Amino acid sequence: MRVITLQVDGLQQAVDKGLYTWLTMADADVVAIQNLKAKEYQLSDDVVYPKDFNAYFFDAEADEYSGVAILTRDVPKAIMTGLAFPQCDMQGRYIQADFPHVSVGSILFPPVDAFNSLEDKLAFQKSFLEHLQKNRRKRREFIICGNFEAAHKTIDLSDWQSNQTTPGFLPEERAWFDQILGPVGYVDAFREANFGENQFTWWPDAESARRNQNGWRKDYQICSPGIRQFVVDAKIDTNLQFGDHAAVMVEYEFDEE
Repeated sequence: MRVITLQVDGLQQAVDKGLYTWLTMADADVVAIQNLKAKEYQLSDDVVYPKDFNAYFFDAEADEYSGVAILTRDVPKAIMTGLAFPQCDMQGRYIQADFPHVSVGSILFPPVDAFNSLEDKLAFQKSFLEHLQKNRRKRREFIICGNFEAAHKTIDLSDWQSNQTTPGFLPEERAWFDQILGPVGYVDAFREANFGENQFTWWPDAESARRNQNGWRKDYQICSPGIRQFVVDAKIDTNLQFGDHAAVMVEYEFDEE
């Protein structure tokens, strides 16, 4: 199963630039997409009904804001939207596709913006951590993909020294990651197969992206520990021009059938 996660900063414009063609060529099985910036009914038919994929959407209540989607080659057993807390559900920040033994989620964490304060962001992180703890009690595996709006370790951003008081790399956010990837038991799937430096998924401007400087690894795939042994490859495609984030591709070598 090849799983791709990508924040597009507007799904319609990304598809117009060739996103769906690229996904077919990338041989993706499941694609987690974030920041649609449009409601499903506002998207053209070629976006809502992509060739070779089944597409599912979860809209934010606000216009031109947030929204997530998940595309699947095979029809899932079920689709779940939201995480049962208002900040997530009203802002369209989580959608999940359930397959026989694994669920794949697409999540978009809030930035500090006009809709969310730093306190709101930290509250979202706390609620998500509680959700992950509940998931561990279920008899199935999980892969949760998306823009976490944070970097975990110093290797995950280029200028970590000067960003220690910046939202996205605050001590409490790093400690939150430590909990998820420590006591709670989830695994940073990308780092299971790729230990390289300068593995960034977001840059503050186009010039930084071109030179691969001043980058952050904000986009993750975390998986439950039962999947850890099946992670065989992971890479970031920095050549994409669909938004200011790069796609994260992880290969899981197991047969869902």
